[in-house]
Amino acid sequence: MHPEATVVRLGHRQQRDKRITSHLGLTARALGAQHFVLCGDEDQNVLDTLGDVTENFGGNFNSEHQPKPMKWLKRFAKDGGQIIHLTMYGEPYDVVVPEIPRDSPIAIVVGGAKVPSEIYKIANFNVAVGHQPHSEVAALALFMAEYMGGVAGSEHFSGAKLEIKPHPSGKVVIDHTEDSDSS
Repeated sequence: MHPEATVVRLGHRQQRDKRITSHLGLTARALGAQHFVLCGDEDQNVLDTLGDVTENFGGNFNSEHQPKPMKWLKRFAKDGGQIIHLTMYGEPYDVVVPEIPRDSPIAIVVGGAKVPSEIYKIANFNVAVGHQPHSEVAALALFMAEYMGGVAGSEHFSGAKLEIKPHPSGKVVIDHTEDSDSS
């Protein structure tokens, strides 16, 4: 069983970041997180995209906009959660991941523009996936794969309307809604 995981996207700017923020949410979902918190500009399109993917491809994943991320994170920590801040200034992820408790929920904070310095202080772990500038999506994917013990399996995505079947030379998508219509 995977630990309960939330990905918190700080500093979202609707006009500039919609694609990268959507990709962060999709990566969070695909790699086993149950929750995505969008902070910064309110952007219903990002939340709708994540909801549509979950509805079609299954799983138990929800997302929300949170206008006061520091308040949300402090409450999360007070309730016993661990805050993991992904930053290129942190300690190497392969060293830190074994130290992160598995018996409490985690919030993985992924920054955007202007990350408040307070994040470094309230985080239980400041974690780097490399110490060079690179994609937040890449950092999230590598961290989650390491922490969650690999990519989430198909059992994580129950209730799917659409299911992708691996195929060596084409696309195979099973539409489970067709099965229910013919009965």
